[in-house]
Amino acid sequence: MGSAAAAGCAESRAVSGAHVTLLPEQLARARIDRLLEAAGWVLQDRDTFNRKAAVGVAVREFQLPGGPCDYLLFVDSKAAGVVEAKKAGTTLSGVAEQSERYMGSLPGFLDAWAERLIFDYESTGDETFFRDMRDPIPRSRRVFAFHRPEMLLRWLQEDGTLRGRLRSLPPLDVRGLRECQVEAVQGLEASLARADPRALIQMATGAGKTFTACTFSYRLLKFAKARRILFLVDRNNLGEQTLKEFQQYRPPDDGRHFTELYVTQHLKSPRLERDASVVITTIQRLYAMLRGEELPEEAEEGSAFEAAAPAEVPPVEYNQDIPIETFDVIVTDECHRSIYGQWRQVLEYFDAFVIGLTATPSKHTLGFFGQNLVAEYPYERSVADGVNVGYEIFRIRTRVGEQGGVIDAAYEVPLRDKRTRKLRYQQIEDDLEYAADQLDRSVVVPNQIRAVLQAYRDRLFTDLFPGRSWVPKTLIFAKDDSHAEDIVHLAREVFGQGNQFCKKITYLTMGESPKDLIQAFRNDPFPRIAVTVDMIATGTDIKPVEVVIFLRDVKSELYYEQMKGRGVRSIADADLKSVTPDAPAKTRFVLIDAVGVTETRKSASQPLERRRAIGFDKLLDQIAAGQRDADALLSLAGRLAALDGRIEDDEDRRRIKAAAGGESLRDLANALLDAIDPDRIEAETLARHGAAAGEGERARVEAALKDAACAPFDQPALRTLLKEVKRKTEIVIDEITTDEVIGAAYDLARARETTQRFKDFIEANRDELLALQILYGQPYGRRHLTYAAIEDLTKALTAPPWHLTTAQVWQAYRRLEASKVRGAPSDRMLTDIISLIRYATGQAETLEPFAQRVNQLFELWLGRQKKAGRSFTAEQEDWLRLIKDHIAANAAAEPTDLIEIPFADHGGLIRARQLFGTELNAMLDDLNGTLVA
Repeated sequence: MGSAAAAGCAESRAVSGAHVTLLPEQLARARIDRLLEAAGWVLQDRDTFNRKAAVGVAVREFQLPGGPCDYLLFVDSKAAGVVEAKKAGTTLSGVAEQSERYMGSLPGFLDAWAERLIFDYESTGDETFFRDMRDPIPRSRRVFAFHRPEMLLRWLQEDGTLRGRLRSLPPLDVRGLRECQVEAVQGLEASLARADPRALIQMATGAGKTFTACTFSYRLLKFAKARRILFLVDRNNLGEQTLKEFQQYRPPDDGRHFTELYVTQHLKSPRLERDASVVITTIQRLYAMLRGEELPEEAEEGSAFEAAAPAEVPPVEYNQDIPIETFDVIVTDECHRSIYGQWRQVLEYFDAFVIGLTATPSKHTLGFFGQNLVAEYPYERSVADGVNVGYEIFRIRTRVGEQGGVIDAAYEVPLRDKRTRKLRYQQIEDDLEYAADQLDRSVVVPNQIRAVLQAYRDRLFTDLFPGRSWVPKTLIFAKDDSHAEDIVHLAREVFGQGNQFCKKITYLTMGESPKDLIQAFRNDPFPRIAVTVDMIATGTDIKPVEVVIFLRDVKSELYYEQMKGRGVRSIADADLKSVTPDAPAKTRFVLIDAVGVTETRKSASQPLERRRAIGFDKLLDQIAAGQRDADALLSLAGRLAALDGRIEDDEDRRRIKAAAGGESLRDLANALLDAIDPDRIEAETLARHGAAAGEGERARVEAALKDAACAPFDQPALRTLLKEVKRKTEIVIDEITTDEVIGAAYDLARARETTQRFKDFIEANRDELLALQILYGQPYGRRHLTYAAIEDLTKALTAPPWHLTTAQVWQAYRRLEASKVRGAPSDRMLTDIISLIRYATGQAETLEPFAQRVNQLFELWLGRQKKAGRSFTAEQEDWLRLIKDHIAANAAAEPTDLIEIPFADHGGLIRARQLFGTELNAMLDDLNGTLVA
């Protein structure tokens, strides 16, 4: 641990000209001494100890009735705990029981905090475990280092322990909380009461993860007396968003804002505020603080998803200014970076509970949190609950986008420097053929981008948002900043608008700050279109977005889900109208796929490259100089694979293969991966040395495999060529090739899947739900629906495993059978589900809102009454129409309903009996049967 020497080896020390070899136990003691001193303990020997010399005194070999303990810990002059030291490599799971003989039998003369010692450490110097005997269930837990004595003193003076207080939290006040937020807080608190070290909460984007975090943070600070909570975010701008959430949060049992009750700090410097109860920061900044290093401003701006992999992270060592007890709880909000590789050591540095918040848990995330998923609220359920909106996929295909293109050799083409965007012109000697996956990376085809944007424009007010005139708030994902720049200019041109209409929001945006641009995109009518690479891809909350356009493919499943999530947020009708005046409501968003992102296979695996901080040239030179650690080889393999994917010049490939002795870049990368593959090393060891091979033989085999894989890079010619090819920074601009749309339509597969699930729901519940029994199974004369039965039906449809809403199913039928679908369901009319069921089961030839059908049937009923010679006064007809509207909204009208509003405003049941006499009940039965037929 930290700067400790290698475990298990002997160490020589010069003493008066002679060399003294330290035994493994002595080496462990030396490392433990350094760790204790770093944490502020004063070390003393038994014969010369002074327990009052400091707040924390650690006395070596103190004699107790159970024998001499390795270290007796005095806190504020009273015995408080022991440290049991073991040599490196010792497994510590059973050592705590050895400590029992010291802790429970104290001599009568010893001034101690209790009848038995309270704090128990076991350590090898490389690994340390800690136990507080006052915990409800004392359990040893791994810690990075020793706690400071001042912290132990504070714990001794407190009433109970944090883990004890977590078992006695008061019941949750659920006022102002959604059901999913209640489930999350209660599930988390049950986990904390069990002292589970890690817990994961899955909540769909838009379900209020940060609000939930504010809620449990308040309860942990107030009731569990947690001292400080760390809130980790993926990027700095998300930290500002989180701070705003804490500033606005008001706990239900106190009228004040959270930040009036507890100091909340968004870290922008390397200094923690002493009184801060909540600290918000990125893992990049916290790592730099632990290392005592400056952090470049841009280091907090890039998302973990966008980076190919975390940069090389040197080990964290103990920092006296930031002890391990600095935080009691760590909350990681979509910080997938923080649980990868070396970054996770920042989390493991602190003696704290770790709580994860995510909308999209991966296997890796679940593994890190020990499969302890304490609350699960998936996107499908959030749509069913109205927290989020569903989406439709609109696929745009162009000829160049699908097939690539070719530039004839007769033309002079522009070449643009990727870094400076400076243009130069060059005559090409041979036809330049490019594939679709080279678009906007090595070749830009403005007419291809234009074709996609024109297809969007031309179908916007017909297929996508009929009847609208304002372009919906649209978010476009570009491949890189240069690509985003091209899209911005072309979008303004295609829509015939000025600069305010479309803006680029990336880290390289000049002039307006990205923060101000995001604010304007969220709250103001302009811009209508925002183009980004990564900045709005994760976490950033922009509710008015109704269209998300992918002009880049994404290989990561997690990143794709996060990007898609930018469109799911529901929004109040009035708030939407304030930025999009002609938008009646946000009932869904449209995902426009122009690159096949919805069709490509996604990966949830950890990124390949590890040493992003080391330049490609330098890494090659280090390998040539003898660098052989696994991270270096893995990183180089990733760089070579990426370079292989970017090379479009066949001549470059031929030259590389010749310089590498016939090996391609892919061959070189695979050889590096094989050299560090444990299974390959094991198999090779077995083949060379047999089953009796030891560690020495295995190490030699591994070294030989690595040397063989790295041998090609010993050749200066290959290294020089690879560096030259890598430095090619110009991108060809194909202004000649025209493009055309070869397909622009909704993805019907999703609609078919939705309607089939709805039919499966009906079939699975036809004998269980009263409404389905009436609509589907009972004889005509016995059908009589009630509003309660409709409510039960709707709840069952939105519940697991179906997670469907009337609006979703209706929209799916509209896509598949547009000629038979009329109108749209109303958010306030549960009875529209009746129309859906009748249509799905073949009882109706058209799908139309239930109220519309009731109106038609009522007019027919009224006509038949008049034809039969029955006339109605104007007041009676008004009453009949009130009854008709009530049936449309509630599926039935009973005499008792006539007591309520709106009937009460017209005299209620008494007036109805006066108007219709003894025929009232029979007439209601007739209307119920006729209008709901």
